[in-house]
Amino acid sequence: MSEFWKILLVFVLSYMAGSIPFGLLVVWIFNGKDLRAVESGRTGGTNAMRAAGFVAGLLTAGLDVLKGVATGWIVSWLFPGTPWVSVGAALMAILGHNYSIFLIEEKIGGGIRLRGGAGGAPAVGGAIALWPPSALIILPLAALVYVFVGYASVTTMSIAVFAALVFGVRAAQGLGPWMYVWYGVAALLIVMWALRPNLARLVSGSERVVGLRAYLKKKGEKEKLAKASLTRPSQQRHQESGI
Repeated sequence: MSEFWKILLVFVLSYMAGSIPFGLLVVWIFNGKDLRAVESGRTGGTNAMRAAGFVAGLLTAGLDVLKGVATGWIVSWLFPGTPWVSVGAALMAILGHNYSIFLIEEKIGGGIRLRGGAGGAPAVGGAIALWPPSALIILPLAALVYVFVGYASVTTMSIAVFAALVFGVRAAQGLGPWMYVWYGVAALLIVMWALRPNLARLVSGSERVVGLRAYLKKKGEKEKLAKASLTRPSQQRHQESGI
């Protein structure tokens, strides 16, 4: 087989691996729901968590990370030792996740579209495929963004940013190829394109909060309700006594 066909096969297999809609399958197994009809309609871990709980979301995220990791195995099997092929394969897994060939549906008004996720989990997996220890840096930093910044969409984008930074530092130290930096940049662009509705809500201030911000918001709402329930009987007593 010529180099061209080997590279093409790497990209096709990587896209197909990314296209496996694990979230759709996991949620269906957990509670029989169609994940595409829940909230955002995406098939990633965040929406799976909304549809079927924490365990389903965590399992979906883990399987979606595995999609990106699998590209490293595919490359090492068919075309090892070429950084740009490794980067291209990892990006194809993200594209497959976001635009799955297994989730084709008709658009209202004609045409078709491919459904999927936002790309955060396979982006982590792709970084692991390029340099496995990257997970030990990217995942803790992304978790901090999730907890303290408080937006799932920003967390998803931060994964690609952190990947670019990690690979940039390694390249500057002569420990890795500069091509890997472009993986982070391209992954960020793919993720941002998928998150266009979320970016619009971020600008308008209507994006849903998560993490610590969501906890504090819910706590504040409970305190307001508690205060309201305490003042209501007092007001009723005043009205009944004619005060």
